[in-house]
Amino acid sequence: MLGRLGHFTVRHRKAVLVGTALFFVAAGVLGGGVASRLTSGGFDDPSSESFHAHQAIEHEFGRQTPDLVLLVTARRGTVDDADVVAAGNALTTRLASERAVSRAVSYWNLGGAAPLRSNDGRQALVIATLRGSEDNRNDAAKDLSPRYSGRHGPVTVGVGGFAEAFRQVNQQTESDLFRGELLAFPIVLVLMILVFGSVVAAGLPLVVGALAIVGTFLVLLIIASLTDVSIFALNLTTGMGLGLAIDYSLFVISRYREELDAGRSPHDAVVRTVQTAGKTVAFSALTVATALAALLVFPLPFLRSFAYAGIGVSLLAGVAAVVCLPALLAVLGRRVNSLRLWRRQPKPVGTGMWHRIAMLVMRRPVPIALAVIVLLVALGLPFLRIQFGLPDDRVLPADASSRQVQDDIRARFNSDESRSLQVVSAGITDPAARAGDIDQYAAGLSRLKGVARVDTITGSYAGGQKVADPGALSLRFQAPRAVWLSVVPSVEAYSAAGERLAKDVRNAPAPFRVLVTGPAAELVDSKESLFARLPIAIGWVAVATFVLLFLMFGSIIVPIKALILNVLSLSATFGALVWIFQDGHLSGVLDFTATGTLPASIPLLLFCIAFGLSMDYEVFLLSRIKEEHDRTHDNTLSVAHGLEHTGRIVTAAAVLISVVFLAFATSRVSFIKIFGVGLSLAVLMDAFVIRATLVPAFMRIAGEANWWAPKWLRRVHARIGFSEGTEPPPPDAPVEEPEPEPVGSR
Repeated sequence: MLGRLGHFTVRHRKAVLVGTALFFVAAGVLGGGVASRLTSGGFDDPSSESFHAHQAIEHEFGRQTPDLVLLVTARRGTVDDADVVAAGNALTTRLASERAVSRAVSYWNLGGAAPLRSNDGRQALVIATLRGSEDNRNDAAKDLSPRYSGRHGPVTVGVGGFAEAFRQVNQQTESDLFRGELLAFPIVLVLMILVFGSVVAAGLPLVVGALAIVGTFLVLLIIASLTDVSIFALNLTTGMGLGLAIDYSLFVISRYREELDAGRSPHDAVVRTVQTAGKTVAFSALTVATALAALLVFPLPFLRSFAYAGIGVSLLAGVAAVVCLPALLAVLGRRVNSLRLWRRQPKPVGTGMWHRIAMLVMRRPVPIALAVIVLLVALGLPFLRIQFGLPDDRVLPADASSRQVQDDIRARFNSDESRSLQVVSAGITDPAARAGDIDQYAAGLSRLKGVARVDTITGSYAGGQKVADPGALSLRFQAPRAVWLSVVPSVEAYSAAGERLAKDVRNAPAPFRVLVTGPAAELVDSKESLFARLPIAIGWVAVATFVLLFLMFGSIIVPIKALILNVLSLSATFGALVWIFQDGHLSGVLDFTATGTLPASIPLLLFCIAFGLSMDYEVFLLSRIKEEHDRTHDNTLSVAHGLEHTGRIVTAAAVLISVVFLAFATSRVSFIKIFGVGLSLAVLMDAFVIRATLVPAFMRIAGEANWWAPKWLRRVHARIGFSEGTEPPPPDAPVEEPEPEPVGSR
């Protein structure tokens, strides 16, 4: 089939390129504004208890989340001085009157509520709830923050809170990635020129990348009209689009040049390239898309968005490399080598560096394999103590204004009202008649370890005792048919202690049915949601990858080996991430704040993306080994020749794509930095360690058993598998005379 596609592409190369150009223009015009249709949210599980509790509070009491927090600091004296009181009340009134604000309370208009006053009396809080969706709240924060920050008479105001923090996260991420791409692009371009040795050839991956990226923007626009899509999906689209374009273009162009060097005419070389490297690229793209499809089993729109982007960009990059790039090569012919910096003479087979490495490993496969496995296991050991969390303001750099506000609140206030657990019970006929039950329940919750205070309609509680009668602060707890309690923690919400507190609150005896939400509860629910579906995702990736590799190679040993090696490689990568980011060993060098946790969704993203990319290299290497084995029937030589033909290309592709991912690592937002460092480590470890040592060692140990499968599976493969080989040209294909070589080309 691919042979016929190659012949079709050669015969209709100009029509293919015209169609490609039209698609690119249409996708650019329609999908260029996709960012305005995407959301910055999508982190909640719609089926979780915390989500339903949040909805119940909004329905019965109105929206209560402290989206915006003003930290008001007295320039002289305390927050109880007359001029500061007047300024604080004026700020509160002004903020409450804003169109985007549904509610604003402060230390002053609540009659001097102690929890909103700092320990030294110099600072106090104004807390506001914003209207609308998460995107609306981010827009409101963008408008309000600069107007309220700074000096206001006798006070200075800093703006924090969830909406402001994550507005700054989005803003910082956008500027960081733009800066990172500006830095990475010229480096990648120079490296591509060095790798390809030709300016013309080095420019071709940019064409493939542009098609994949712009086409995926159109795909995301269509999906966004049907469901929520995270704006962070654009980051994956650009990074993977360029990375896969480099990978696939390297595979295709290198094979095309090899066929030219073997004496084929340019058009015959294109056909043979599509049959061989084209098949490998098609399977690689399908494998990457399959791995990323595992993210669809999770209910969080944030994770699903990466599946939409990853599937779209990998398949489009594959199509562009198998259809559009060969059409370009057919038009360019031998001019693909134009503007060469140097002429690289192919070395005789069996004399290259990668051939020597393969033979060295295969002479002592067992000790080398054991040494590398021990190293990978040692690197992966820190992964056993991974702790998961959720992103908060500490993902921002220490000099970010909202981060400074939250750091001040942590250091100078006894509790953080914005991190409270919220307990709600709806459907109660007469809450006032249940005052005794509410009193006992609130007192019981206040005795739990990690609770600073419990506020509700009957008063405030601490240590099992009522410490304040109902006052102005309790007005927000009034509703005709519901009970709501705010459990203010004395521990960090996104921590093991915060998780224990959320579970203790949920397990505490209650006089009525309750639902619990808040940051710590959301962390518990997110982890449960992710881990409950994790076996399904891993099973999907393992089974689908096994089936695809079997259909390509007709072996059950090759897929099993590939899965085992991927697990070793990824466990070492995750262990390194725990050591670096969770433990904070390189926090000074990489400029981030270690919180003792890793964002729960990041390892899942890394697993699916890195697994797909490593299979990319696995398929490319094994395809060439299988091709050599079918030709020579010699296991050792086929492995050595396969690595010799692909080693330089795989390592060059790995270096290039790692530079692309390191653009993420330059971000000042820590979870983007984790993403970039993790993918770079995974790609480089796979290319330089796994492919150079463990693959040839395992192939040598297994011998001819590499290609073994039971008879009934061999029959299945013969019927529906994809075999390598040369397809004869179709009967109506014109016989093409070889193009004359330019003078001095040899």
